[in-house]
Amino acid sequence: MPKGRKKGKAAKPTAGGGGRRSAESRPSSDNDYDTADNASVVSSTLSDTQSVAEEAEDEVDDTSAQEQFEEKLRDCIDGTTQKSAEGRKTCLRGMKVAFCKKFITDFVADRKITIADGIERCLKKGKGEEQSLAADCATLLCVQLGPGDDCEEIYKDLCPVLQIVLLDKSAALQARASCATALGLCTFIGASGLLQVRAIMNTLESVFKASYLKGDGVPPSHSPEVASLHCSCLMAWSLLLSIVPPSTVEEILDVHLKKLPQVLESSHVDLRIAAGLSIALLYEMARIDDEDFEGVKFEHLCETLKQLSTDSNKHRAKKDRRQQRANFRDILRGVAEGEPPDETIKFGFESLYLDSWARKRQYDAICQVLSSGMNTHLQENDLLRDIFELGPPINTSLQGIHKVTKFERHMYNAAAFKARTKARAKSRDKRSVVVPQS
Repeated sequence: MPKGRKKGKAAKPTAGGGGRRSAESRPSSDNDYDTADNASVVSSTLSDTQSVAEEAEDEVDDTSAQEQFEEKLRDCIDGTTQKSAEGRKTCLRGMKVAFCKKFITDFVADRKITIADGIERCLKKGKGEEQSLAADCATLLCVQLGPGDDCEEIYKDLCPVLQIVLLDKSAALQARASCATALGLCTFIGASGLLQVRAIMNTLESVFKASYLKGDGVPPSHSPEVASLHCSCLMAWSLLLSIVPPSTVEEILDVHLKKLPQVLESSHVDLRIAAGLSIALLYEMARIDDEDFEGVKFEHLCETLKQLSTDSNKHRAKKDRRQQRANFRDILRGVAEGEPPDETIKFGFESLYLDSWARKRQYDAICQVLSSGMNTHLQENDLLRDIFELGPPINTSLQGIHKVTKFERHMYNAAAFKARTKARAKSRDKRSVVVPQS
């Protein structure tokens, strides 16, 4: 018997694999190897099948969510004709949120007449908030449809009703302001010619001209609600000014470059800012043909803009002063130095550059209506991508490839934390004790 080996005990295999394997550890045939390989293949196949099943389930969930969304929207559209005023307002709010949240032009185009009829009914028979919500929905309807015959048809039906509410002095001021905004943007999208644009501009001016100085040179005193109405009309007017051809600009300059500076003396900050932005836009358009254009009382205008950009009057609210100074610093540079705005709007993997007063006015007007849904429409809405020259919509499925999930971010942060901890511990171990020499 070999030395060091006890009787009745089998020898253990060495760590290096030199010893003989026991009978249990050796496969009895090649089928055992096949079984292990088959198990690996089956496991991989099951994993792939599970992944495909999960993707299919996600697609089913998305489809189901879209169907529920459309069903709720159909209920809102049908509910705009009910007798209850509160019920109609609830349905209008639902339509407004849906049109802002998603770009659903095909769904809307199939029901455009029904939607327009409901909006028109609410504008005619509703009061106050209901008319305001209906005007917002009219604007969003045009944004969803985009330029074309469908939008022009809807515009022709709703435009006269919006004008009636705007000019009705017995209507709620909030409703009139919303109709002014709707008139501006709907005309911007759906008007078929310059004559329609100029007619709406004249209608809007007939309202905000009440903020010009009185005959004795004193600025009029308006309530905040009236000032808000005039501000909405002036902003809608300037939106339409941004698409007026250069051949018409000279005529507008002769009339309004003398009057608009009067609004800068208003006691309402939003109205002053609206006037300043409109003046900057006028000068930008005038300098398309004449780079050195200054107009009448140019130095006096620049001095007024400078005072507003450094205003520190204590009788005005701190927030109003900050807002006014920020806006009029840009306006002053635009008028005095011909410097356009320089803003970058990032959405998804794209960027939008606002490098002119006209483009800034258009962006602000659309953003005011779409609110939190602006980025979605910038990515998908052909109308907005055409206005801002963004090109065809980018396939969002390709964007998802580069999107990092929350779990991946967590794992990356955990790995970085672990590496950082090790490096710091290593540095602590290598620290040497310095003994001061006497």
